[in-house]
Amino acid sequence: MKQQRTLIVMLVAVATAGVAAFGVYQAIQRMPVRQVEMETVPVVVAKHAIAVGTRLTTDDLLVAAYPARTPVPGAVADPATLVDRGVIVPIGEHEPVTLTRVAGPESGAGLSPIIPAGMRAISVRVNEVVGVAGFVVPGTRVDVLVTFGSATGGSDGVARVVVSNAQVLTAGTRFDQEKARTDNKPIPTSVVTLLVSPEDAQRVALAAAEGRITLTLRNPLDNAPTESAGIRAGGLMGNPTPPPVAPAPKPKPAPVAVAPVVPPPPPPPAPYTVEAIRGAKRTTEPVKNETEEKPRDVPPSEEKPQ
Repeated sequence: MKQQRTLIVMLVAVATAGVAAFGVYQAIQRMPVRQVEMETVPVVVAKHAIAVGTRLTTDDLLVAAYPARTPVPGAVADPATLVDRGVIVPIGEHEPVTLTRVAGPESGAGLSPIIPAGMRAISVRVNEVVGVAGFVVPGTRVDVLVTFGSATGGSDGVARVVVSNAQVLTAGTRFDQEKARTDNKPIPTSVVTLLVSPEDAQRVALAAAEGRITLTLRNPLDNAPTESAGIRAGGLMGNPTPPPVAPAPKPKPAPVAVAPVVPPPPPPPAPYTVEAIRGAKRTTEPVKNETEEKPRDVPPSEEKPQ
């Protein structure tokens, strides 16, 4: 009898707890959803992924609300400010289109806005071998190797790196770096455009005109310049590469003999004179030196009779 009473009490307690829990659940479900009001600002974002060089239109942009307490540097609120500008950095879908990702109002689109100030873009003709089987794609880094001599019809060939760590801007007419990295596929092309300094652009132009150009692909994390003195055809057969011939020193001009300057003989001393006055006549007579006017001894035989 005592056990039945205990079981009945437990069943009543469990039923009462279940009814109470169900009532609390129903009360929570009927409560209205409370929304916290947050201050926002309009920001222009990309409606879809936008590649480098694209000229922006209204179909590429939309306005989204961003929290005002976390502003986006360089963000724009009016899409009309960005229309007809060229994209210089790849923009993902729903990413803010900031002023640092687009060119200036008058820069236009295409490749020109991508070139940094002080740099130049130069194109070189390549094939499957020169272009590393098509794996020279936008965004990769290459060294420009030029070959002279035997490979171009000469007697002694020489190869040397003329430009080191140059960035590839385009492969053909394609300059979408993000898509090139995503696809990870070779791009067969006959022209590759490199980003180089004005001095390196002159080296590439001269190498293309006087020799044959080859591109060597680099690791993107390897930024050290390529130090190479080049190699000659003789070095491939085991002969050491001869050192560069130093120009012969110019012969020093022989010293010009200067004749000694002989001073002129001193002028003879002025003779002494004596002024004589004879009556009303005044004369000046030189005084003869006795050593110069020494009379000559006359032999007795030569004396004249008086």
